[in-house]
This record gives sequence, C-alpha cells and structure tokens, in this order.
Amino acid sequence: MDSLGSMDLFVDVVAAGSFSEAGRRRGLAASSVTRTINALEDELGVRLLNRTTRKLSLTEAGRLYHERSRRIIAEVEDARLSVTQLEAAPRGTLRLNVPVVFGRLRVAPLLAEFLGRYPGLQIDINMTDAFIDLVEEGVDLAIRIGELQDSSLIARRLAANHRVICASPGYLQAAGTPRQPDDLRAHNCLIYKRQPGRAVWRLRNAHGTVEVEGGGTLRANNADALHAAALGGLGLAILPTWMVGPDIQSGALIRLFPDHEVSPGALDTSIYAVFPYNRHLSPKVRAMVDFLVESFRQCRDWDARAAA
Repeated sequence: MDSLGSMDLFVDVVAAGSFSEAGRRRGLAASSVTRTINALEDELGVRLLNRTTRKLSLTEAGRLYHERSRRIIAEVEDARLSVTQLEAAPRGTLRLNVPVVFGRLRVAPLLAEFLGRYPGLQIDINMTDAFIDLVEEGVDLAIRIGELQDSSLIARRLAANHRVICASPGYLQAAGTPRQPDDLRAHNCLIYKRQPGRAVWRLRNAHGTVEVEGGGTLRANNADALHAAALGGLGLAILPTWMVGPDIQSGALIRLFPDHEVSPGALDTSIYAVFPYNRHLSPKVRAMVDFLVESFRQCRDWDARAAA
C-alpha cells in the first residue's frame, strides 16, 4: 500500500468534504477513493472518518492523523519544490505580519539586505501584536512568538525566546538589589499586561519553581514602554533578551537572578515563522523563511549579550 499516497488522498477527502468531490478533483471514481480510505483505516486499525448520508466528519483519531498528515505532506512537497524551484526567482509582493517590537528591532533592519538579494520582490509588512487569520487577511508569512494556537499553519522555528529580569543600576542603587525571588515583593515590578488579573512572575532553578505576585506603578501592553521605564530607573521588568541583550552588555541594565529561568512552564516560548498550508509553497515565502533562519543563526547575539 502506498502510505504517502493514501495519506495525501485522505487530506484531499477532508478538504473536499466527500469522497465523490475528492474523486472529481483528482479524476478518480468515488468508489476508488472509498476503497483507498477504507484500506488506510484497515492498515491503521482505527476509523478516521464518520460517514453519514449527508457529510463526512473526522473522528478523534482522524483529527490527529489529519493534522500530522498535512504537515508531512507539506514537508514532502517542500523538499520537492526546494529542488524543482531551485532556480525560480522569487517575484511579486510578499505580505508579512510581525509583532510590533520584534519587527522593529529584529526584522525591519534585515529587509534592505533581503530585497537586495531578490530585486523582483516587494514587501508589504504589517506590524501588529494581534493574532490575525493569515488566510482571511491574505498574509503570506507571519512571525509568532510563543505557543502556536492555529494547528492549520505550517511553522518553522527561528530561535528561542529567553526572558530575563532586569533593572537599571540607578534603580538598584536606590532600592537595593533583590537576592532571592521573595525579595521581589518589596520592589516596583513593571508588568506586561497580557490579560486582566494577577501578575505572577515565575522563576525556576535546580531547586524548583517559585511564584511571586508582582505589582508596581506601571502596567503596559507594549514591551517598548516597559523597556524605556526600566532604562529610566522606574523598576524591575521581565524583558526578552533579543530586546535587552545590548543593554545588559553595555551596563545600561543589570540582569538579576542569572541562575534562574524566568516564566518557565509547558508553554512553548520559541520564535516561529508561520505560513498557511499550501501544496505549492511559493519561492518568495521559501526565500524569506530561509533568509530569517540564516540571519538569526548568524546574528543572534542577544542571548550571549544577556549572559554577559
């Protein structure tokens, strides 16, 4: 049995919503499609689709298999296109969506070099911290930081997203330097406002995890505001190393609790390039993803600076 071919057909059946429509799109008889899917279920030993007279629906096993199958097929197609389109020059407009601060600091400075490599391209960049629907908005590629919510997107990891607690030398001289996590309760903790409710700072080392409820004179939904306040001596802030690495190296900010991991947990905090599933990934998207991977690998000095 052609496992990859059956997997590919299964994905098409789910997209089409019926055996007959999937067969019509492929030029196959509905009975042939049905036999292939039945054989696939027999091979796996599970039912993937619930059949009714009106529609098909995925079982729990089917949802899992469908999600994994789409990603596998996309990777196979990506490998094929990386060879067949090796000489295809990226052209047209690349619509890019990036978080505001990360885009300003880490993406925008790279665009001149990227466009210099690919003169047939134009870039339409939208900087927003909102998680937009890429397909609905017609976005080719987005950068997302943290846990990915949409499993229908293809993701490629670009870098880790480490965060540190830091403060200016002036603040620490005036308020004292916290030596252990519990000391944070006595300090002005600048809070990144993601959602209403308690602001809990979590620190973990070899001895376990400590949770401290932070609070202070500033809450903001933008990291730039917290960064400026920390540099100005207002208080302590949790900020990513891609933002404050240069400040820590220069001494403008002091990293606290270097033996602790900040805000650990099961949630993934990596930085990803994400794009809609497409059986024919365009050269322009491939070019940008490869360029970001290369650039961050060569220029990602923020963690080294923060460690210093």
